[in-house]
Amino acid sequence: MFVLYSLMQIDILTLFPEMFSALDHSIIRRARDAGKVQINFVNFRKYSKDKHKKVDDYAFGGGAGLVLMPQPIVDCVEDIDPKHEAHRIFLTPAAPVLTQTRARELSGYKRLLLLCGHYEGTDQRAIDLCFDECISIGEYVLTGGEIPAMVLVDSVVRHIPGVINEESLKYESFSNVAIGSWEHPQYTRPREFRGKTVPEVLLSGNHSEIEKWKHKN
Repeated sequence: MFVLYSLMQIDILTLFPEMFSALDHSIIRRARDAGKVQINFVNFRKYSKDKHKKVDDYAFGGGAGLVLMPQPIVDCVEDIDPKHEAHRIFLTPAAPVLTQTRARELSGYKRLLLLCGHYEGTDQRAIDLCFDECISIGEYVLTGGEIPAMVLVDSVVRHIPGVINEESLKYESFSNVAIGSWEHPQYTRPREFRGKTVPEVLLSGNHSEIEKWKHKN
């Protein structure tokens, strides 16, 4: 069931919290300042029981690269979310792709917990023990889950009431299947630029014809 909360909490488990400076700007920053969302960054390396704070090791069965060990991740999750109050998401390319519909659904949770994977992969036991859902942002591989986490946060937070104008959300791409998946072309001043002019219908003041043009395009 879709429920709206006055404040969403997002906990991001990452080995590189310094990468998230992008979330300290623009609309996300305004949402944080307005008390719409609280974003916490947790470096799960500090939960490692290895004397060198190691969080990765070679994979059983061989293969290139290193795999994140389950212990630091599981201990971190159980420490910051002991009652499993958060909806927990593991960001990985081997998962269903994030959609506008799913982003809106996720905005209905009071709390999200995101894990940013790294290296060659993550021990499956950590995923099985702790996480409710796996999400991808596309069928390609990145060096880590930090950028996908930022994409997910940006796409979700803008759906929290009061963060974005409701009319803007209604008409943006992928939001309303009934009027098409993509937005119509947009124009602003000047009316003529380098020989290209704004379609006359948009200047007509005829709202019915303008809506027809938007739907067609």
